[in-house]
Amino acid sequence: MSKKIVVLGAGTGGTIVSNNLRRHLPPDWEITVIDRDDKHIYQPGLLFVPFGMQKPSTLVKSRKKYIIPGVNFVIDEITNIDPEKKEVKTRNHKFSYDFLVISTGCRVAPEENDGLMDAWGKNAFSFYFLEAAIQLQKKLKEFNGGKLVMNIAELPFKCPVAPIEFVFLADWYLKNRGIRQKSQIELVTPLPMAFTKPKAAAVFTESAKEKNINITTSFELNQVNGKEKYIESVKGDKVSFDTLVIVPTTIGDNVISDSGIDDGIGYVPTHHNTLKALKHDNIYVLGDATNVPTSKAGSVAHYEADVVVFNIMAEIHGVKPEEIYDGHSTCFIVYSKGTSSLIDFNYKIEPLPGKYPMPKLGPFSLLKETRMNWYGKLGFESLYWNVLLAGRHLGAPPTLVMAGKQVG
Repeated sequence: MSKKIVVLGAGTGGTIVSNNLRRHLPPDWEITVIDRDDKHIYQPGLLFVPFGMQKPSTLVKSRKKYIIPGVNFVIDEITNIDPEKKEVKTRNHKFSYDFLVISTGCRVAPEENDGLMDAWGKNAFSFYFLEAAIQLQKKLKEFNGGKLVMNIAELPFKCPVAPIEFVFLADWYLKNRGIRQKSQIELVTPLPMAFTKPKAAAVFTESAKEKNINITTSFELNQVNGKEKYIESVKGDKVSFDTLVIVPTTIGDNVISDSGIDDGIGYVPTHHNTLKALKHDNIYVLGDATNVPTSKAGSVAHYEADVVVFNIMAEIHGVKPEEIYDGHSTCFIVYSKGTSSLIDFNYKIEPLPGKYPMPKLGPFSLLKETRMNWYGKLGFESLYWNVLLAGRHLGAPPTLVMAGKQVG
């Protein structure tokens, strides 16, 4: 009798896990990955679209093309997950499983923010999905000065460095167009500082000061008023704007809540180190679908995928899953077209200066704006499509390596 693994979602995490499990398991294990469409989007590129640095068409490829032979790829809408019956329902099928991997991601829900839909596409924009990024590109081309506000509606949200990158790139872009003097740029965040980790936040805040970018912290969005052009916080503070760029409220996939396996906001309660679902056996969770306290970013999905594969293999061999994952995340932070910084951190250890991935040699510098880091950011795209998604190892462990980092 064949044994079955079902993977929900063929994004970064789901694709890597499916490919890796297929390589490790004998043919009597059936692996099925389900997604609602065949469009794999390279999400780090979305930020570049508004500034004309990336063509939208280059960001979308067929999911099927990156799933290796021997994995059953199903395009269908997932409607229900039943952990008791060990069964997944889609619009057209039913799938039973021995192990389930949930990698359904998360989505921005502008309709959750008061007043945002009235202003959407007029003076409120985003870059967190492709159509929005294209719309914002048109808007920025027409922007001729005034106040540009980047707002994060609430926590958690995808890729915590993207809004910082956006304001840095906006500074570069408006300088390039010769209208920086006529413009104000402000980052408005619910966080108590510019970023989730103090050392990195201090570095980013210093860079923002040099670029004359204002940062307003601890601002929890209550409503967007497009007519009068301001956002208002829960406390009643107002920030005015001419053009608003926003990360709307971010929620987990509907199927998680509809199946009653979520934490209240659509994420699956997940063990921080084994990545097993806390309340259900034989279920692993990774990427943006988890509620683990680390970044909702692509590098996280990639590191978590290695851990999920390791632990499923362990369980198949009758061994307990290991507490391997440490919250590891690695992110390039683009400062301008041509320079970038890099951070590498985990649950406990915040971003530190140093060299990466090799001590002393680098070639990348941590917490420092360099041209080499920019090449790293650009080079990552082909690495993503050709190496990472296939589940091939880069030799980098999924956990944080301290070698090369300056402590103290």
